Amino acid sequence: MSDTDSSPARPARLTAAAVLTALEGAVIAGLGLVSLVLLFTGDPDGMTQALTLALTVLALSVLPLVAARGLWGQRRWSRGPSMIIQLLGLPVGWQMAQNGGFWILGGVAIALTAIVVLACVVNPTATEALGIGPQDA
Repeated sequence: MSDTDSSPARPARLTAAAVLTALEGAVIAGLGLVSLVLLFTGDPDGMTQALTLALTVLALSVLPLVAARGLWGQRRWSRGPSMIIQLLGLPVGWQMAQNGGFWILGGVAIALTAIVVLACVVNPTATEALGIGPQDA
């Protein structure tokens, strides 16, 4: 760390949480882009419904990407959005795993990622780096 850099070093757990949250956002954005491409290259049942789905998924990708940037920059506000994303990911992973086949792998990946990120952002070293003390947690 140089003399001009006044921010403390980012703990490894906070780095992991930021990277995993960014990866989640990128996957969601990718799904939105695929939906948008399929809208114009395929034959959707309802054009309005397909466009709404694609745009909604793209809009939903913004929250994890912004939260990841905040975690990377050690911004205090970023912990809440990241935790919300993970808490929403747990039932999604569970439902996917219930569908069997290939979906089990996807569901397990989503649920495990959510658990790892949650464990990282509630870790004392991460909360300290985010400026969240025991009285604020």
